[in-house]
Amino acid sequence: LSFHATMRAETNLMTIPGTHNNEMGKWLVTLAAADAELGQLLSPAAGDREAAGYGHTLVEICQQPLLWADTARRVTGMKERLAELLKGAQWLVIAGSGSSQYAGECVHPALQAEMGIPVFSAGGGWLLLEGLRGIPPSRPGLLVSLARSGDSPESVGVVELYLETAPSVRHLVITCNDGGRLVTRYRDSARATVLVLDEHTNDRGLAMTSSFTDMAIAARALGWLGQAGTLERTVERLAAACRHLLLHHTHRIAAVARGPFRRAVFLGSGCRFGAARESALKMLEMNAGAIPTLAETYLGLRHGPMCLVDRETLVVCFLSSDPLARAYEEDLIAELQRKRIGARKLIVGEKIPPALLDPNDVALEIPGMAALGDDNVAVLDVVAGQLLAFFRCLAGGLRPDMPSSGVISRVVNEFTVRRRQKEVKDALSGGR
Repeated sequence: LSFHATMRAETNLMTIPGTHNNEMGKWLVTLAAADAELGQLLSPAAGDREAAGYGHTLVEICQQPLLWADTARRVTGMKERLAELLKGAQWLVIAGSGSSQYAGECVHPALQAEMGIPVFSAGGGWLLLEGLRGIPPSRPGLLVSLARSGDSPESVGVVELYLETAPSVRHLVITCNDGGRLVTRYRDSARATVLVLDEHTNDRGLAMTSSFTDMAIAARALGWLGQAGTLERTVERLAAACRHLLLHHTHRIAAVARGPFRRAVFLGSGCRFGAARESALKMLEMNAGAIPTLAETYLGLRHGPMCLVDRETLVVCFLSSDPLARAYEEDLIAELQRKRIGARKLIVGEKIPPALLDPNDVALEIPGMAALGDDNVAVLDVVAGQLLAFFRCLAGGLRPDMPSSGVISRVVNEFTVRRRQKEVKDALSGGR
């Protein structure tokens, strides 16, 4: 940026409303000065950015490394209550719909390994349909509901369903909206515990960005309730890695986003498959369906989905640091190279082998990812996916804050939530 543009950005960005405006303003000024792409977008006044259709979403992507430490502190502040919820639990199910489900997928394999009990994520709609069949039969168990607004029909319906039919199931709600129905109904309930994150995580844009990564970190922290130091250090290192990504790679992601691809495939292993699913959704919804997407595991791509990868397909690879997983992933990438399919690859990881890159490919080296481990870095992959979707949206002439012209909405429209009456009757007569 020129000197005058930098001063204009500083003036406009230091007046962002909110309790964290001073720190946030300084961070945005730093970003605007470090990255030309961000500088051009952040230098206009807030009202002008909103009028252009990207004011909320861009700030909500950029603010994420500043919010994660607060999320960790909120979990630590409730650690005794959360430990009580987990005491004797036979299983843990993380419930969510759309992005909220994928946030659960980013953490459930790690939580299962640490807790030594079955842990899985499930879609809210699936749980509404399956009822008692959707959760393990042993009791007690813990249902963790992730919900940005806490107002969607599935979010509220799932909690109500299991409160009604499974009284020995415990409930934890993690949400970004202090005024949502999940909070107002259950804040003082003896049967549910509510954790509300910082108000700035409650994205005003259509796409879940800050809300996604903060809810994922809050859920991931359940595995470290007795290890406050581990949680604090991990979140601090994640924030540093995210700052590096934003400062040094945003312009490179923007260049890839403007490239001549017509579809995108996102690949990940383990917890990072959840990041692949979320990144695919971000590209789809922020481009109003104009870019068809697919999320798959590296090993799963060969079993049919590889047919989607043609010479006009962007392949985004979240590259593992685990030696075994990376060996499988490198095999698959080499196969794509031999078959000469894919428009180009965008590879996110650390110590990315040059042999994996064709001349048109882009590697995003993020120092610290290997030390953090694959169980913890899905949120970094997601930030890269958010930036890619955001800049593709702008390149397509759309408005990132609301790209779909009302086809989809920030909160899912109301619909009738139904019950299997036999389950309700059995529960009321002393069943499960």
